[in-house]
Amino acid sequence: MRYITDTTEFQIEEPTIVTLGKFDGRHRGHQKLLRTMKELKQELGYPTAIFTFSIAPLTQMSGQPQTVITTNMERRANMERMGIDYLVEYPFNEEIRRMMPEDFVKDILAGRMGAREIVVGPDCSFGYQGAGNAELLKHMEKELGYHLHVIEKEKDHMRDISSTYIREELEKGNVEKANALLGEPYSIHGKVVHGNHIGSSILGFPTANLEPPAIKRLPRFGVYVSRVLVDNVYYRGVTNIGKKPTVEGQYPVGVETYIFDLDRDIYGDTIEVQLLAFDRPEQKFASLEELKHRIEMDKEFAAGYFERHPEIEVAGRQEEGGRKPL
Repeated sequence: MRYITDTTEFQIEEPTIVTLGKFDGRHRGHQKLLRTMKELKQELGYPTAIFTFSIAPLTQMSGQPQTVITTNMERRANMERMGIDYLVEYPFNEEIRRMMPEDFVKDILAGRMGAREIVVGPDCSFGYQGAGNAELLKHMEKELGYHLHVIEKEKDHMRDISSTYIREELEKGNVEKANALLGEPYSIHGKVVHGNHIGSSILGFPTANLEPPAIKRLPRFGVYVSRVLVDNVYYRGVTNIGKKPTVEGQYPVGVETYIFDLDRDIYGDTIEVQLLAFDRPEQKFASLEELKHRIEMDKEFAAGYFERHPEIEVAGRQEEGGRKPL
């Protein structure tokens, strides 16, 4: 995949199949668009290209960071796995913010992106104040020589599947529902860092600690059954997300995972933690001994979950084709 970021000076020198959007979460609706693009590629031979922004427009306009389900690093890896040929992460600057929708279609999509096929959802928006839409794309189709494909939104019962819907479920801790909407497990990626070592030295439960980026949208604080990808192998896990209220001191929000069947040093390694099911909310215990007892119960809960779901690949079986963490 060719990756173009934070520059307005680019030109794709071949006809492409283009879509545009934030692609936060790469949910089932996004996947429907991407499948359509891949089908067109097989039929026409054009490469696929995605136009998005390197920073969320609301972050730039408000000055307040907007949390995301999928970080830029995760989005890039997702698109590479989907076989996308070009990913353009355009800077959201004053020029693009004020660009009229007609100019955006002509100069960016048909011009710099080389669009000959454009694939969008019915509610797409672009240009100054989001005034551009699918109707405008249809209106300019003949003039600019591309073909427009408007793909109906994917629904969950009567509700459109969207990043907003997924964020709502994550806030409740409903990761199983969020995963169903995503079409894949909600994941957190990062390097394993040193924590306070209470897990291994006092509780007897060595854990892997991640410090997620501040913009990463985390689910409800609590304990989750998880699956952990380390060196292309999936392991069972129990993951706590929160601030460690039982342990004295102030701690940043962290992602701490006990990994079953892994007995080696992985400090500095990049791993992927997939949340599969909610166990319990984060809580403060009266003592470390009480916390230790609760962690034993959490491990039993997780072990029971995997026994009930033998279809989930864990403990040394590679995903077909291989899968590496970011």
